[in-house]
Amino acid sequence: MALSELPSQALSMYNEMMKVRDARTDGWLLMSSPAPQTVIIVAYIYFVVKLGPRFMENRKPYDLKRVLVVYNFSVVALSLYMCYEFIMSGWGTGYSFHCDLVDYSMAPQAVRMASICWLYYFSKFIELLDTVFFILRKKTSQITFLHVIHHAIMPFTWWFGVRFAGGGMGTFHAFLNCIVHVIMYTYYGLSALGPAYQRFLWWKKHLTSIQLIQFVLVTSHIGQYFFMKDCSYRFPIFIYIIGLYGLLFLCLFINFWYHAYTKGKRLPKVLQNGTNGTNGTNGTNGTNHKVK
Repeated sequence: MALSELPSQALSMYNEMMKVRDARTDGWLLMSSPAPQTVIIVAYIYFVVKLGPRFMENRKPYDLKRVLVVYNFSVVALSLYMCYEFIMSGWGTGYSFHCDLVDYSMAPQAVRMASICWLYYFSKFIELLDTVFFILRKKTSQITFLHVIHHAIMPFTWWFGVRFAGGGMGTFHAFLNCIVHVIMYTYYGLSALGPAYQRFLWWKKHLTSIQLIQFVLVTSHIGQYFFMKDCSYRFPIFIYIIGLYGLLFLCLFINFWYHAYTKGKRLPKVLQNGTNGTNGTNGTNGTNHKVK
């Protein structure tokens, strides 16, 4: 195939793929094609790599304490709502936690599941503000390559999830992630409130444990698929992606846990000499270790 034919071949493949889309999501915000979200993600990466650091180069860090408090607790409220919707649309009302297929019908509960999948997808764009706040506060040491890649990949992959498989066993990790976000962003919100709330932050170390448990559960749940004799999940590619993603971050967090807590190289300040340091992602000091 000639190089000049690649664009037409790619377009042809895309058109064929869109024939099996979930038609219920036609007309939903950002669902027309991957192009709008690609523009947002590219703009995000450009801001993180070039524009943001250049803008802040000769400026003092912004004091965003109030903004961070509102932001973090808003994410807590949104995550609580999404937990409720995931429960009511399947995970607490009929899903078996085994081979749960996507219901593509117009039944109210099926549409409800597709809708909460879209909201979860959209929340990933809201979470891009995590990185923006780091830059505006000159906390660039917290912006790792892994952090940026994670925040860029999540909305991109979830577009395909919503467009083709809005429901079923492929949404368990999203439901679990919302639960974890309630806990984590509560911590970050309290951290952003300042020193007066440091006595409530003794459980920093357990945030990593919670994330480890999250990835163990995600990997174990999705791993069932490979041992099932008969599970007619329509788009197995999503199972593979979720499995690889869960396994990758499970390994990364085990490595972090080992070096940070087992070897004692990086204990939270609230566990060191009884000091009152702040270690939240959006607090006054500290380092980000969250991965959603």
